[in-house]
Amino acid sequence: MLTWILAADNSRARIFATEKSAGALREIHTLTFPEGRLHEGDLTTDKGGRGHDPMSGAHGINGEEAHKQENAERFAGLVCETLESARNKGELQKLYVIAAPAFLGMLRKHQSPSLKQLVAGEIDKNLTTQSPEAIRKSLPDFL
Repeated sequence: MLTWILAADNSRARIFATEKSAGALREIHTLTFPEGRLHEGDLTTDKGGRGHDPMSGAHGINGEEAHKQENAERFAGLVCETLESARNKGELQKLYVIAAPAFLGMLRKHQSPSLKQLVAGEIDKNLTTQSPEAIRKSLPDFL
């Protein structure tokens, strides 16, 4: 049985595979989404509007979070499309998902019901920069 492990955040997804339940991980795919790392000035050409909300005392209208959220949602969709394609080809039979908490929620939203059935476990941590050995240690002993 081929088990895949996804380690992802809003700009990078690493996919590992193992054929043995207690085996080491080997990296098989890396997806990057540079837009996930950009700042507001890089995403838009206009400055945010100014307003005043007497109830909260806020003066600026900030769209940076909205742009980052939108980009993260697009990347989550791309990651799930990649996983769904592998599922359709029979390359993926079991999946563990390790992702930053907010991104994990986005991934859940984009997973098809068939893909959700393959998810054997989830870890809400950002481990995308960790070594395969460190990622393996965060998973159950037997996958």
